[in-house]
Amino acid sequence: MKADYMERFGILLDYYGPQHWWPAGSIFEMLIGAILTQNTNWKNVAISLKKLAPFLTPEKMERLEIDELAGLIRSSGFYRLKAQRIRSFLNWYRRYDYDPGKAGAEDGCELRKELLDVKGIGEETADAMLVYAFGKPFFIADAYARRLFTRLGDRVPKTYGALRAQVEKDLPDDLTVYQEFHALIVAHAKTHCRAVPSCEHCPLAAQCESRGALK
Repeated sequence: MKADYMERFGILLDYYGPQHWWPAGSIFEMLIGAILTQNTNWKNVAISLKKLAPFLTPEKMERLEIDELAGLIRSSGFYRLKAQRIRSFLNWYRRYDYDPGKAGAEDGCELRKELLDVKGIGEETADAMLVYAFGKPFFIADAYARRLFTRLGDRVPKTYGALRAQVEKDLPDDLTVYQEFHALIVAHAKTHCRAVPSCEHCPLAAQCESRGALK
């Protein structure tokens, strides 16, 4: 049976309520957080963002020496590499005068290509930036989504891009849906569809082919 992603979105929304993501005090903080969260958990990112707080504008961050920036984000792991990625991203963002409105005025697919050309910005990071900072509807086909849809019995494509395209066929051209669906999947992955799942009271239990089998 064909997966009904909008039905699942509605079930999760009814269960968890609107998530109002991304957790950040500004668009720029969101963009930096998307880079810092690569290969680590949000707890470590939050520590780095707290240390970065006095520098959370593009102009201030650009004035930091690369070693100073790396030291501030040490808790996020791979801190020297991520400092270089932040610097590369800032070099790109300067084209738009550090203005998310100017970047968001560009065609979404073209903007995505530009982001993917930035060293260290992969598909998941680019899509998060597009959805939460630049107002472009792309499905964030992260590991949580892959885990959830696999357990629900979907034929999940092997590649990130194929999974993104598969889900997007079923979603309306509504940015709020994309923002909330991703946030709801994260909430569900942390509450029920964990690495070791907690199936009791799961709102998607009736659809889940793996219910109980993974305990």
